[in-house]
Amino acid sequence: MDDVEPEADAGERWVRADRLDDLAGAARRWGAPPEVVHAVEATHGLWTRRAHVEHLPGGGLLLAAPTLTYDPATLAVTSGRVVCLVTGSLAVTAETAGGHTLDAVADRLCSGATAPASGAWQVLAALLGSLAARAAAVETALGEAVAETEAVVFARTRSNPLERVYGLKREIAEARRALVPFSAELSELAPDAGDAADAAGWAWLRRLETAVERVDRRLDAHDALLGDLLSVHLAQVTLRQNEDQRRISAWAAIGALPTLVASVYGMNFQHMPELAWTYGYGLVLAVLATSCSVLYWRFRRSGWL
Repeated sequence: MDDVEPEADAGERWVRADRLDDLAGAARRWGAPPEVVHAVEATHGLWTRRAHVEHLPGGGLLLAAPTLTYDPATLAVTSGRVVCLVTGSLAVTAETAGGHTLDAVADRLCSGATAPASGAWQVLAALLGSLAARAAAVETALGEAVAETEAVVFARTRSNPLERVYGLKREIAEARRALVPFSAELSELAPDAGDAADAAGWAWLRRLETAVERVDRRLDAHDALLGDLLSVHLAQVTLRQNEDQRRISAWAAIGALPTLVASVYGMNFQHMPELAWTYGYGLVLAVLATSCSVLYWRFRRSGWL
């Protein structure tokens, strides 16, 4: 586990546990109050399975939030979990493997930017900012993928974007399943409105909550656009099927005329005067060619061919 010293007071500590299950043990080893450790252990089943906010004894806080990552190669959104415990001058964090959210938090703390909180609460503020930034980046990437899908749907060449559309809708649903609980958690973090001075210090959290809600609305808009694209594609398929059916019907009508004539002259009757004509064969071929040409011209003019 890593120990990171924020730029604030020298007594403030940030401890990174290797696994979620190591959070309570790390807090105990680094001097967290026993009642805080007990509260973390008592709620272990909650914050390891879903988003959760727990206000701890002594003014501490335990936050479990979902994380989002996006793979542009596979258009896949992967959700994980990060947990942050803040009590006194100690911040203890852990996340599921592959999230790399805490690395972004470390970059924020070491960048020298002004933090909206002080002491160990800087870790929580940087974590919330990183989660919101990650969510916004995932939304932007999904928006670009939706725009590319729109271009595929309206392309002149025939294609089948159904798999891509349904895949993106699934990834957007995954992102929203992670983002909606996170947005709900933010409203539980700020202090009560009764303490006006303290609430003013947490005004940045309100702005963060607004930004997360805006990302969620954009994801909802992307999902609605994909639904419209799906309807457009199905309409295009229906239209193409109708065009193919009309084309097949037109060629069937053109082919029916020589078939009818050939079937008439193929009958085995003894008395058929036309069979004795010197120019009968050529005349029949000329009539068939002219009739088929007229039918072809009429079908092309009507748009069936």
